[in-house]
Amino acid sequence: MALDPETRQQLIETVRRFVNEVCRPNEQLVSETNAIPEAIVQQMRELGLFGLSISEDYGGLGLTMEEEALVILEMGHTSPAFRSTFGTNVGIGSQGIVMFGNSDQKKEWLPKLASGEAIASFALTEPESGSDAGSAKTKAVKDGNHYVLNGSKRFITNADKADLFTVMARTDPNTPGAKGLSAFIVERSTPGVIVGKPEKKMGQQGANVCDVTFDNARVPITSRLGEEGEGMKVAMSVLDRGRLHISSLSVGISERLVEEMTRYASERKQFGKPIIEHQLVMAMIADSYAESAAGRAMVLDAVKKYDAKEKVTLLAAATKMWCTEMVGRVADRAVQVFGGSGYIADYAVERFYRDVRILRLYEGTTQIQQMVIGRELQRMAKAGEI
Repeated sequence: MALDPETRQQLIETVRRFVNEVCRPNEQLVSETNAIPEAIVQQMRELGLFGLSISEDYGGLGLTMEEEALVILEMGHTSPAFRSTFGTNVGIGSQGIVMFGNSDQKKEWLPKLASGEAIASFALTEPESGSDAGSAKTKAVKDGNHYVLNGSKRFITNADKADLFTVMARTDPNTPGAKGLSAFIVERSTPGVIVGKPEKKMGQQGANVCDVTFDNARVPITSRLGEEGEGMKVAMSVLDRGRLHISSLSVGISERLVEEMTRYASERKQFGKPIIEHQLVMAMIADSYAESAAGRAMVLDAVKKYDAKEKVTLLAAATKMWCTEMVGRVADRAVQVFGGSGYIADYAVERFYRDVRILRLYEGTTQIQQMVIGRELQRMAKAGEI
């Protein structure tokens, strides 16, 4: 159920204060230590950030997609590692259980995920299957009342903190592609589940990704999500929401970057006047503001349609493509406006320049979004819808 306007505004203002008073002063610390201080994580729990998208019946806030987007827009005004801390609980880590879990699975896990007591992660990508998720090779072989899992997953966000994984594994070796995959809830404590060391990454220090290996890990049949062969259905069902979530984050970051470059350009002087008064600098800031505003408009339009139960696959893909590409351009301009200082780690724009690069890769690369857009338009043309 949607929040009343007053409560919604209070939530947004509370998150804004948290970002400005807690997160932003600790950005450099998080970058240097590659970790979010536990005291800040606890504040996230208390604010309910881990349960944004989980029903109030299970202890979450039960926000609509529009309300979630407004919160994430605010979280975008600080280092994305903060958002990533609770992001998998809000999105792909929990939504498979929300949409496909049975009552026992929901009762066991959703309250823990909503409170932040447990961290969920989503294990789909493999060393040889990224965008082509249907080619996943991790196997789940039925053995009595268990499945035995063997295989490896790569670049799994929050794996180092995760208490459970939603794992895609092949239950039917004779059915190639997506139809042979099934989804499982796998507890980290399961013997045979091995989490590797965090990878050294270009950006987003404080948000770790790791390999996860399954070596004869025995998973009860009762831990399967949905029916056999529905793994990709589970994965694809959360994508529209996930893409809108990442779009919101991208817009929030672009707004922070516009703020940073405008302030700097108003103070920095060259040739006897603030550099913002030089037309070519002014143009870079103006283009960045306009593109950011366009992204916000796209996000708010798409999330309203999502909440209205309209089919938004086309719009979500287009929004994700635009917003993630846009924030890359804005980050590049921000470094240009800062000049040599923009290449120095003392300034936030250097960090954001690296942080935003991943946004064009996860939840489907830009090229995957282009394919989704093209196929949806082709389908609509054949159906006489355009």
